[in-house]
Parts: sequence; C-alpha cells; structure tokens
Amino acid sequence: MGNYARPEVLVSTEWAAEHLNDPQVRFVEVDVDTTAYEQGHIPGAVGWNWQKELWDPLRRDIISKEAFEELCSRSGISNDTIVVLYGDNNNWFAAWAFWQFRVYGHDEDKLKLLNGGRKKWIEEGRPLTTEVPQYPRTVYKAKDPDFSIRAFFDEVLQAIQAGEAKLVDVRSPQEYVGELLAPPGLPEGVPVRGGHIPGAVNIPWSQAVNEDGTFKSYEALRQLYESKGITPNKPVIAYCRIGERSSHTWFVLKYLLGYPVVKNYDGSWSEWANRVGAPAKVGPEP
Repeated sequence: MGNYARPEVLVSTEWAAEHLNDPQVRFVEVDVDTTAYEQGHIPGAVGWNWQKELWDPLRRDIISKEAFEELCSRSGISNDTIVVLYGDNNNWFAAWAFWQFRVYGHDEDKLKLLNGGRKKWIEEGRPLTTEVPQYPRTVYKAKDPDFSIRAFFDEVLQAIQAGEAKLVDVRSPQEYVGELLAPPGLPEGVPVRGGHIPGAVNIPWSQAVNEDGTFKSYEALRQLYESKGITPNKPVIAYCRIGERSSHTWFVLKYLLGYPVVKNYDGSWSEWANRVGAPAKVGPEP
C-alpha cells in the first residue's frame, strides 16, 4: 500500500478474496444506504446498520461500551478476530466503525479497512451473496473508551480560542459556507444554522480518494493537507456534520500520513450549530 505510515491497516480486494474463508477474519459491512447489504455483500460478511447498531439516537452519541460488546459478540467477533471493515460511499461509515473499534480498544494490528470498499469490490466483478451468515456467539470484552482520539465541544472551543489545534471541516464546500445544511437525502442531525467553526479549513473528505474509491498516494495526501496548513507538528481535529465523514479524514491523517495527534469531533456541526452561543462563520475564511 505504498509509503503510508501504517500500510497494514489497509487490505486490498485481492487480499480480501484470498481470506473469505479464513476463520480468523471477519468482514463487516457498514453502509450509508442501510439496504445495500441486503442487495448483495461479500460472502461471509456481517452487516451492521449504523442507525440502529452504531448510534444511540436518544443520547445522540456512539453506542455504549456494553452495547459495543454485545454487537461484536453476536457478530462472532472476539478480541483476537481480524476485523475488515468496508462499505459504500468510499467507506464513510466503515471508517466510523473503525474509529469506534479504536475507541473501545480493539487491537490496531487486528483492524483493517478494505481499500476501495464496496465500490471497488463490485466494479471488479467479485462475488456477492444475499445469504446472511450465522457465527457462533463470542464473549467480546471492550476496553474503557479511549477519548484521546475523540474531541468534545469544550475542547474544540478552547482549541479555537487559544489556537491549540488545527480544525479540518471535511464537508462539502456548500455546507462549509452555509449554503447547505446537509448532503441531499441525508437528513440525520440537520443543524439549525449553516456555516462552519471559525478558523476551520475546508478539505472535503472526498479529495482523499481516487475514482475507484481507493485512497490517494501518500505523497498526494501529504500535499493535499500540507497545502492547506494541516501539518503534523500541531494537533488536528476533524469534524463534519454527524462524525462519519470526519472519521474518514481522521483515518487518513492518523494512519496513512502518521500525524501524531488527530481527534474526531463526532459531535460535529450538528452539535456546534445547535449550541447556544457557539461561534460560527458563514462564507469562506479570509
């Protein structure tokens, strides 16, 4: 996988095809379109519905440690399982699931993202099935949440006031300047106002991937972020609207470029825009 800082976190479609029947590997599909899995998926893959299984709508939060343990256990995932995540939209929600796995302490050496995701697998004509696999239940034990990779509102506010971190808004330019409140057809967590967090740089998540859904080269990614002032010598906080697209950018910066301190502000614009008194800016930065 080129010169990435942590190339082992990515697997190719060829690697995936060779490990379909590997009992040590569990493929997990997480899609924006929650009906995609039912239409056809990688043989042996389990499907997770992000709206019902990775998000707690009452708390507006990621699922609890206990809920994460239950989800993994009933999916036949143990602490020793190599988990390969993939999905549609160039791995939006697969990256979000990857981030949650790291929040709850799954071993980095046993956590992978399928480079190119569902799109590349299908475009290559690789096998799909509608059969839903059944695996023996495990007893998965999560660790206490690691918030060193997660940013909260007060931390972000302090960061912009003191200039302690660089903020990356990974949404579309139209969302960033306040013309749109959400991507078309995705109403979850629609904020009450448009714009962005003051000082945030707009680098849409989609600029990190190639046409086939794979990640761009190390050099192309380094140039993309450094040209906008996002360098490894300062902490970086990524955000979007509800936290999934920023997980994608968090993954790029942390694992592909090797930035030492990167956090995902998953409260993102849906929290910030609805927070009384939170500063916001409409239009481009100067």
